[in-house]
Amino acid sequence: MNKSDKIFVAGHRGLVGSAIVDNLKQKGYSNLVVKTRKELDLKNSIAVEHFFEKEKPDYVILAAAKVGGIVANNIYRADFIYENLMIQNNVIHQSYVHNVKKLLFLGSTCIYPKNCPQPMKEDYLLTDVLEYTNEPYAISKIAGIKMCESYNLQYGTNFISVMPTNLYGPNDNFDLEKSHVLPALIRKIHLGKALEENHWDTVRKDLTRLPIEGVSGDSSKVEILSVLNKYGITVTDGKATVEIWGSGKPMREFLWSREMADACVFIMENRNFQDIYSGTKEIRNTHINIGTGNDISIADLAQLIKKEIGFQGNFQFNTDKPDGTMKKLTDVTKLNALGWKHSIEIKEGVSKMYQWYKQA
Repeated sequence: MNKSDKIFVAGHRGLVGSAIVDNLKQKGYSNLVVKTRKELDLKNSIAVEHFFEKEKPDYVILAAAKVGGIVANNIYRADFIYENLMIQNNVIHQSYVHNVKKLLFLGSTCIYPKNCPQPMKEDYLLTDVLEYTNEPYAISKIAGIKMCESYNLQYGTNFISVMPTNLYGPNDNFDLEKSHVLPALIRKIHLGKALEENHWDTVRKDLTRLPIEGVSGDSSKVEILSVLNKYGITVTDGKATVEIWGSGKPMREFLWSREMADACVFIMENRNFQDIYSGTKEIRNTHINIGTGNDISIADLAQLIKKEIGFQGNFQFNTDKPDGTMKKLTDVTKLNALGWKHSIEIKEGVSKMYQWYKQA
């Protein structure tokens, strides 16, 4: 890519998209095109077609998606499969129609089978059943991989798919109903500490910035305590307890979002579709895992966050709630062979994340 090439970053306000935009700007790319949802509804095929006709981007990074944690994925199943399929179909197809030089499609490692061998290699795709709670989302992302792969094989396009592990970082989603486990734990433990120390200014500031079910910092203490209790944050006689879904035993891998962005830009600058697969008769599983190759249990993650925040209370593991897949660790052999490797480990990342949350 040349510094003056027009690059469309779809989903620039999200966790990954915002990090990619920052990374591109830091590296001197000056012709970035971004659109809010109000400005461009990526689910609208006509609107997307008109956008590509007008802007004619040279490169596209497709980071836009409907995402959420285990609760949201299980409840809003239709929304997750419909919205993601529409976004992908429109952007990928119009990138082909308008001769985009290279496209990067971002998915998720939830594409792999529920009982996938560990660590998860790219070749394990479609070898067994998916985890039920996020099956619709996973199927949409698998469709995106196959769409990029198929357009490359039929039309000679240069569309690359990357599958990041669990991401966290600046601009993460801290909505307790829809967030992923790491930002949810940070917020819950942050609020738990404030309650145990009777720091109501901290509690009200947090809820003013991010109300929970309409309960804000201006609400009464009774209303605030009630909604926090609903989400497993309670205090009794000055001792706080934070509820965590499941047993705490599942192992998860986490990657700092700005490192994910760096990996994406590295691939866009240095690698093409032809670099990713071997010359076999059947070309498949051409996506690239993006991760660290290291994991941590949810229980140990909670303890790490507890220490960082200085929370003195207790954790209550609610085993009536689902654990999800017990282990999800990516095999990053292909990524490392392509020339990129992570540098920020989880302990440093949690510290950076909490500092960002307090200052946001």
